[in-house]
Amino acid sequence: MPKEFYTERDIEDMFKRGVMSLNVSENVVLTELAYEKANRLGLQLLRSQADNPPSAPIRPYLAQKNVVTATPAVVASVSIEPKEKDVQSRVREAVLARMGNQVDPELLDVIIQRVLKSTGVK
Repeated sequence: MPKEFYTERDIEDMFKRGVMSLNVSENVVLTELAYEKANRLGLQLLRSQADNPPSAPIRPYLAQKNVVTATPAVVASVSIEPKEKDVQSRVREAVLARMGNQVDPELLDVIIQRVLKSTGVK
């Protein structure tokens, strides 16, 4: 079944015609601006899943298994001065302290290495 795409203009036109709700399924896609416009106008978006705007997709690689929990106390107990640590470990510790168990540590290491390589840092 083909997907239906709605833009900000489509939402505005629907609202002007008196449409007060839109069923959003896996075959209905709203642009980010359409999503925001619907919220501003009070157009009700009916969903069968959790309310995820277009900019917040479901990320299966952030599944709860294989996740390490880091607390600020654990990170703060490291006695190495920040200037002596390499950039990768400082970034990793900061992300884990902020995100906790929402991040897959292996994926985080890959992302940090790619960013450092692309920026020439290390």
